[in-house]
Amino acid sequence: MLKPVAPPDIAALKLLDERLRWLSAWTIHHANHLRDSADGLKVGGHQASCASMTAIMAALYFHALGPNDKVAVKPHAGPVLHAIHYLLGSQTREQLENFRGFGGMQSYPSRTKDRISVDFSTGSVGLGVAITAFASLIQDYLSAKGWLPDEERGRFVSLIGDAELDEGNIYEALIEGAKHDVRNLWWIVDYNRQSLDATSSDRMFERFDEIFRACGWRVVELRYGKALEAALSQFDGAPVRAWLERLPNADHSALLYQGGAAWRARMADDLGHAAEAFLAAHDDEALGRLMTDLGGHCMETLVEAFGECGADDVPTLFIAWTVKGFGLPFAGHKDNHSGLMNPTQLAALREQMGVAEGEEWEPLAGIGDNARGGVQALLDGSRIKREKRQRSFGKLSVPPLPAPQGEEQSTQAAFGRILLDLAKSGHPLADRLLTTSPDVTVSTNLGAFVNQRGLFRRQEVADVFAKSKIPSAQKWGMAPTGQHVELGIAENNLFLMLAAAGLAGDLWGERLLPIGTLYDPFIARGLDALNYACYQDARFLLVATPSGLTLGPEGGAHQSINPPLIALGQPGLRHYEPVFADELAAMMEEAFRLIDDPAGESTYLRLSTRSVRQVERQDERWKADALQGGYWLREPAEQAEAAIVAMGAVMPEALAAWEELSADLPGLGLLSITSPSLLHRGWSATQASRWQGRGEPSHAERLLSRLRPGAGLVTLCDAAPASLSWLGGVLGQRVAPLGVDRFGQTGNLSELYAAYRLDGDAITEAVAELLLPA
Repeated sequence: MLKPVAPPDIAALKLLDERLRWLSAWTIHHANHLRDSADGLKVGGHQASCASMTAIMAALYFHALGPNDKVAVKPHAGPVLHAIHYLLGSQTREQLENFRGFGGMQSYPSRTKDRISVDFSTGSVGLGVAITAFASLIQDYLSAKGWLPDEERGRFVSLIGDAELDEGNIYEALIEGAKHDVRNLWWIVDYNRQSLDATSSDRMFERFDEIFRACGWRVVELRYGKALEAALSQFDGAPVRAWLERLPNADHSALLYQGGAAWRARMADDLGHAAEAFLAAHDDEALGRLMTDLGGHCMETLVEAFGECGADDVPTLFIAWTVKGFGLPFAGHKDNHSGLMNPTQLAALREQMGVAEGEEWEPLAGIGDNARGGVQALLDGSRIKREKRQRSFGKLSVPPLPAPQGEEQSTQAAFGRILLDLAKSGHPLADRLLTTSPDVTVSTNLGAFVNQRGLFRRQEVADVFAKSKIPSAQKWGMAPTGQHVELGIAENNLFLMLAAAGLAGDLWGERLLPIGTLYDPFIARGLDALNYACYQDARFLLVATPSGLTLGPEGGAHQSINPPLIALGQPGLRHYEPVFADELAAMMEEAFRLIDDPAGESTYLRLSTRSVRQVERQDERWKADALQGGYWLREPAEQAEAAIVAMGAVMPEALAAWEELSADLPGLGLLSITSPSLLHRGWSATQASRWQGRGEPSHAERLLSRLRPGAGLVTLCDAAPASLSWLGGVLGQRVAPLGVDRFGQTGNLSELYAAYRLDGDAITEAVAELLLPA
C-alpha cells in the first residue's frame, strides 16, 4: 500500500504540477516561435492536451508509481513525460529544445527513438491503451514460469484521452482481458470532454461505468476537487450539483472558457433562487476558479484515489474530470486542440508562473527558496526508473530444426510438425515458445504443440471433455505451466498480444519467442496493431495460413491477395513464403535467431494448405540464398534468354512448365523467390549505397545477372502480381506478371488456376510472348 502523503508533500506536488504545465507549454512554444525553421512550417504540439494532464502525471510520477510500474502515456501528453524526466535529470535541455526536430524528442512517446525511458510507444490512438492489458497477461505468464520474482512485478497504467475511448480496439482488449482475468491495471481517462474537432458525446460517457464494471473493473469517478466539493456541500449547493451533472459537455466547455461571469449568468437563468446562496458566496473571479476545481486537477483528490486503489490488484478505470488547456488562455475553447499560445500569451503565463525572462529552461524556476526543499525531496524520492533499460539479446541458443520427412507435404502441416518436434525435444528453447491464436489454433496446425505443452491460465482449469472421457483430438486443459494463450476472434488482440510478448525481453529482461497464427487474409483486420508492434521493435513470429487463391473451396472472402505487398512496405517485418518443408525449417530457425538478435526483426511466414512433392537436394548451398530471398531451383544457362520466377504454392505449376519448356529452351532457369521483401530491401539499400559511392551488388542483382540483359521474366505467385513484377526493374529485364488481382471464388485448383492464369498454359504463353521478336 502507498505511504500516505503529508500536507507539505501535497504543496510540493502542486508546485511540480505547475512546473510540468510550464515546461511542456514552453517546449512547444520554443519549437514553434523561437527555434530557427528551415522550411517555415508549423512544428505543432498540443499545449492544451498537456495542460489537462499535468496534475495527474505529477501525482503518478512523483508519488504513486513504483520502480516496476509501466505506463502508456497518451500521445499528446508526450511533452509532459519529457518534462518529468527533465526535472529528474534523465532528459537533456538539448532534447527539449529540439522537440519534433530531427534527432530530438519525438512528437509522441517512442520506445525506440526517444532517449528517455518509454515503456510503450503511443501515437496510434487506442493501441497504447489496449497493449497494457496484454502486458499484464505476459507479466502473469512470466511469474507463473518462475522467471519473474514477486518483487519485480508492477502495475500497468494507461493515460487515456477521452476521445480515445471511441476506438474499438480498446473494447476488444477489454473483453479479452476479462476472459483472462487480467489484473494490475489502471486506466486513467483525461475526461476533458473535447476531441480534435468537437466536444465529446454526453450519452456515451454515461455508459462507461456499465461497460467496465460488466468486465470486472472498479470504476472511480474523480469529478470534483476538494474545494468545489466543499462548496457544493454548503451554501445550499444541492441544486447546483444536480444542475452541473445535467450540463451538456459543450456548454460546460464554453462556460469554462468564458469564466466566472458567464457561470453566474447561466446559473441564475437556469436555477433562479435555488442558486442564490451558492452564487452569493463567491465573486466572479472566485466562481470561475472554483468551477475549474475538477477531480483531475485537485492534487488531494488524485493522491487520495491512487492511495485507496493502490493496495490491491483490481483493474481500475479512473474517470478524471479535467479542463482541456487548464491554466492556459484558451482553456475550454473547442478549437484549442492544436492551438498555440502567441508570444504575448506566453509572456503572461511566464509572469503568472513567476519565471524570470531568460530562465525559462531552469528546472525549478519560479519556486521560492522555502518551497524548494519539499519539491527537491519529491524529485529525489521518485521511484520511477529514470534511465532507459538496456535491451536484452543474445541469450538464447537456437538448435537446428530438422525438416519433417515425407514425399508430399504442405507448409502448414510441416509448420505444425516442426513445432511439435521442438516441443518434444526438451531443448531449452522450447520452454521460451509462447503460441497464441484468435480461435484458429487447430485450423492453423498449432493443435499438436498445444496438446504437448498445454494452455496457459493463472489457475488450473480441467479439460471437461477429457475428464468426462469424451474422445477428442484436442487436450484443452489449462494451467500455469501452459504455453499457449487462446484468444477470441479479434486480430487486433492477436497483434497486441504478440507486441506485448515480443517486448518481454525489453520490459522484464526475459526473452520469449512468441508465435501467432491466423488466416492470411485477416492480417488486414489488425494491420494498425501489426504496424504498432513493429514500430516498437517487438520481436515475434507471425504465421499466416492458409493463404491465397490456393485455398479453393473457401472462396474469395478467405483467399488473400495483397499480404505480400503489405509485407513489402512494412518496416521491422521480414516476409518468407516457403514452398518446401526444408525451406520452412530453415526459415523458422532464422526467425527464432532474429528474435534474439540486436539487429534482428520479426518474421512473417505465409504458408499454404496445398500438399506439394518435395524436391531432392544435392547439397545445402541453396539455403543461404533462400534466406536472403531467393535461389535458383533450376539453374539457367549463362546469358539465358528467359527464366520463370515463382513463389510459394504455385511452384508445382512452375516446375511442370519448366520441364515442358526446357526441352525447347535448354537454358531456361527457374528462380524460386522466398522473400520479395528481403530482395527489394537489399536492392534499395544497394542503390542508396551506390549513390554514396560504395556498394556491392544486391542479392537480386546477383541472381538475375545470370541472364542476358533484356532477358524475359515470367513472374508467378498466388498473390498480387506486383509482389514479384518489380524484379524487372532491377536489371531492366522484361516481365510478364502472373498472379491474382481480383477476388477469387470457390472451385478446385485446376479450375481456379486456369481462370486466374496461374496454370502451366499461362506460363507457357507468357514465355512465348516474351521470346517473340520485338
